[in-house]
Amino acid sequence: MKLSIVVPVYCGGATVPELVRRLGEELRARYDLEIVLVDDGSPDDSAEVCRGLAAAYPWVKVLCLSRNFSEHNAVMAGLNHATGDAVVIMDDDLQNPPSEVIKLVEALREGHDVVYSRYEKKQHNWFRNLGSVLNDRVANVMLKKPKGLYLCSFKAINRFVVDRVVTFDGPFPYIDGLVLRVTRRIGVVTVVHEERQVGRSGYTLRKLIALWVNMFTSFSILPLRFASLLGLIVAAVGMLLAVGFAIERARNPQLPVGWASIGVSMMVLAGVQLFALGMLGEYLGRMFLKVGGEPQFIVREALNVTPASELTAVEPTNVAPLHADSRSPLQRDSSHGDSVSNGSIHDVPADTDARDSVVRDSVAPSAVVAKGA
Repeated sequence: MKLSIVVPVYCGGATVPELVRRLGEELRARYDLEIVLVDDGSPDDSAEVCRGLAAAYPWVKVLCLSRNFSEHNAVMAGLNHATGDAVVIMDDDLQNPPSEVIKLVEALREGHDVVYSRYEKKQHNWFRNLGSVLNDRVANVMLKKPKGLYLCSFKAINRFVVDRVVTFDGPFPYIDGLVLRVTRRIGVVTVVHEERQVGRSGYTLRKLIALWVNMFTSFSILPLRFASLLGLIVAAVGMLLAVGFAIERARNPQLPVGWASIGVSMMVLAGVQLFALGMLGEYLGRMFLKVGGEPQFIVREALNVTPASELTAVEPTNVAPLHADSRSPLQRDSSHGDSVSNGSIHDVPADTDARDSVVRDSVAPSAVVAKGA
């Protein structure tokens, strides 16, 4: 089985060599391994370190993006160039031991489309843990994710899901949102989470807010519905207050007209209107950027990647007939069938459609140097 490891790299020059070495030692004997390192415009020597790894190991692909696009965009670049039957996404900080990759991949054999990791004890700092909890609560509402599922960056995805995730060409991807659009066949595996040995996390309040906004506007229209509901509530409260003021005025003609009620009413109404306009502007702005060709990512340099001229087109014979088994080769080869592992989320059958049953075989979208533009 071919296994791809996608690693978004940002200021990871000190940890990536050790990560690649350990991944090779742990996994090459078990799988046909490829590692896809995506340097997301790092300001340090990460790109040069990745180039050295590509020169030393032919099974290491390196993509150097033209600028910093953000973690999820970098992951999308890696997924577009990954050719494995299964793809594992992991960070470059060595907090996820390479040996734990095997647990995720083997769980895919139980019939899952994606397997998320769950930590017995997280070794992040308090701010990162708080942000993760808040992000999880927001995802419960916005993405309608299964209860009990923690959306972790360390996960394994089969070829079926990867092929559909990479069809998204918008400039603001959110990997977990794209995955949950495709499937509910989700497994969960408990893994070890180690302390960070080098550097510090780049997780900031600004990135957390950007992630929320991305989740709001790219994968849900709930904010617009909330704005409409809030407007109706404020309008209803305004009418009730108007009736109450009229009754009070009739009962007490000497009651002076108050500027406070007028000022408060105007501020509340103005606030609701500005909130609604802001949300509409965010949605329209993202549509404008997409239509205007805002790229999802741009690859400046690609090492150990198959050129476009050497890629073979998918033959029509690879299109499965209607109602055919749409599972990936990884799942069909499993002797466990579609059984659900302990601690996993129960499956929700996905639609099988002939158009969604194209098998890529060994064909990789590795010619993608810019997407969304």
